[in-house]
Amino acid sequence: MPIFRYPELPVDGLLRLAARRDPAACAVRTAHGLRTFAELDARADRFAAYLEHALGRRGARVGVANTLDEDFAAAYYGTLRSGNTVVLLNPLVRAAGLRHVCEDAAVETAFVPTATAEQLVKMADRLPLLRAVVVTDAPDGIVPCDALPLSVALDSAPPAPPRPRAAFDPDTEACVQFTTGTTGRPKGVRLTHRNLVANAAQTAAAHRLDADAVTLNHLPLYQPMHLNSAVYAGACQVLCPCPRPAAALDLADRTGATHLYTLPARLHQLAADLRFAEGPAGAGLPDPLPGRPGRLTVVLSGGSALAPADARLLGERLGVPVLQGYGMAELSPLTHSQRPDGVTGTGSVGAPVPGTECRVVDPGTGVPLGPGETGEVQVRGPQLMAGYLGEGGPPVAEGGWFSTGDVGRTGPDGQLFLVDRLDDVFSYDSELVSPTAVEAVVAADPRVEDCVVVGWPDPVHGAVVWLGIVLADPTAPGLLDVLDSIVEGANARLAPHEQIRRVEVLDAVPRSPTGKPERRSLRRGLRRRAAAEAGA
Repeated sequence: MPIFRYPELPVDGLLRLAARRDPAACAVRTAHGLRTFAELDARADRFAAYLEHALGRRGARVGVANTLDEDFAAAYYGTLRSGNTVVLLNPLVRAAGLRHVCEDAAVETAFVPTATAEQLVKMADRLPLLRAVVVTDAPDGIVPCDALPLSVALDSAPPAPPRPRAAFDPDTEACVQFTTGTTGRPKGVRLTHRNLVANAAQTAAAHRLDADAVTLNHLPLYQPMHLNSAVYAGACQVLCPCPRPAAALDLADRTGATHLYTLPARLHQLAADLRFAEGPAGAGLPDPLPGRPGRLTVVLSGGSALAPADARLLGERLGVPVLQGYGMAELSPLTHSQRPDGVTGTGSVGAPVPGTECRVVDPGTGVPLGPGETGEVQVRGPQLMAGYLGEGGPPVAEGGWFSTGDVGRTGPDGQLFLVDRLDDVFSYDSELVSPTAVEAVVAADPRVEDCVVVGWPDPVHGAVVWLGIVLADPTAPGLLDVLDSIVEGANARLAPHEQIRRVEVLDAVPRSPTGKPERRSLRRGLRRRAAAEAGA
């Protein structure tokens, strides 16, 4: 594999470098205006000065809520510049999850929006290490008791710039990001400066980012991958907090966006709207559907699987490739991406990003498998985490390979095709069943709005397919006949071990903030019900 080179500098050095290279260039654009790289760099200095003053030392962990706001970028780089570690606080999680993160990571100061600050203040007696809560969005300075408005906090810091580092080690901890917890309690992933800088360079190379690029961030949260890669490239970032796909396309057109980052669920909604618009009436849509934004060159999706049919339809209608990527918190996070000059809608998550190696192994023996053979995906590269909180170094196989827990196969050209999570796959007799493979067949039926598959415990076969389904028209007459017809049509295209044996109508599929089905909670409920049925 060719040698992949990336700069050995602290993560906040990416911003400092961008500010020196082109200080007047746009770094972040929001509904309130734009901030140049020089302005963002200066604001990061203010955050750093406040933390040096408030903490009086380096090496602490600072919670930063990754809201889709320019102050996340300033707090993120400012925390790192002050010699402390960023702990990402998801503002969408409930109180119990927030407490778990703050306890496990020993958070001492937190920069959070008002709603999150209220939760932290209420549990302050159970978080003895938390010394300060700073509210980043306080209207007119109104904040919860025992919290500080951001403006007051920053004004309390001395005007001097932060002290320079005495020495820099790229392998020191920079960020702690907690896993989604879909297969267990969320774990703190320790990422180093090397991990994050390398992945910024890898992402920028894979996505073809440069100083002329304008990236539109249409995600519910501000992820460091998108922030770091754009700053590394000197690209402008446009933040779009509105969840409506049509609004994102309109903003992309008005701001000259070249790269649009969004979620598969939002692309699915847009594809569904496009299909509806092609019908006889073409009316009743929540938004008018704009055409392709003028400078747009690519749409990029990640976090969960994007249906190939959606990618193909959107690619045709927008006239640009709609691409899928793959990664996880433990890998900073990106490891694979389809390339902008590739083919849309193949079902692949792409080839490894520069400096990354991937292989598929037999999950029982660890023996590497050839192209087309299905097994567990393993990855290695400079973006591999330092380890989990409290667990030392990362769990790796011989040769430094990290086992992802995902099941997949590679094509002859190195493209990776994911099948499922190792924990989500279940056995019917001796055959493995992939829930996502069954879901893809069911979802192709236009009467299905959404669906999820989990294994229902079975004393004879091990487990059978249970299907939870959200109907596109739940008020249609003959509900049982509709369900029977959907299941019959799907089973006709499924292998014997994949046959749907149980089906239920759901109001909605439970999903994580990134759009992944919450199979773990569904499995718990089904096990209880299966046990109750067996004992009846």
